[in-house]
Amino acid sequence: MDKAIIGRIVKNGEKFEVFLDPDNAYAYIEKKKPDLRNILISDEIFKDAKKGDRQGPMAVKKAFGTDDIYVILKEIFDKGEVQLTTEQKKNMAEEKKKKILGFITREAIDARTNAPIPEKRIELAMEEIRFHVDPFKPAEQQVNDLIKELRLKIPIKFEKVRLEVRILAEYSSRAYGVLKYYGLKNENWTSSGELVGILEIPAGIQGEVLDKLNKATQGTVQVKITQQ
Repeated sequence: MDKAIIGRIVKNGEKFEVFLDPDNAYAYIEKKKPDLRNILISDEIFKDAKKGDRQGPMAVKKAFGTDDIYVILKEIFDKGEVQLTTEQKKNMAEEKKKKILGFITREAIDARTNAPIPEKRIELAMEEIRFHVDPFKPAEQQVNDLIKELRLKIPIKFEKVRLEVRILAEYSSRAYGVLKYYGLKNENWTSSGELVGILEIPAGIQGEVLDKLNKATQGTVQVKITQQ
């Protein structure tokens, strides 16, 4: 109980609090734990968990329409507040930051040079504008807010490129997996066994894709940008 954290929700003007296992609660929030088992320290519902002041069963039933503790716990996670530890919130913020950086470096390019933007450059710009990563807000929702501010520092644009890729017959089976991974949109096989495919990818990952195709074909891949 000493290490327990509190989950809380306010309904009908009243607080409903439960004691949670910090590690399992964190795992559930991060979608690393698929269910609510072993999260509760006890089945008790409190008005004030720290004082040990329990909620009455009638108030619980009126607020939630049930006394099923797992239904109540899910609502606390979905609509309430879970008081994670400082270290857990720090870890969550770092994970969100990685996702945000990964998305921008993958999807965006420098509008002046049409070149990919190094992750470090974006990270430094985030520090300069003092962008706060919210550990509880989905990374995807934070990207739009960040981009508005980043454009004051970096000329960012989002663009896709369409590539026509030609693979020699002897490397086609090995390279096919790479093409499928990056979303092969169209494929044609010549009479000699060569594979001609179309990829449509974010401009920021052109270098990554070409590197993997070169490795899979020992540098023999032929690639050209196409508009069709």
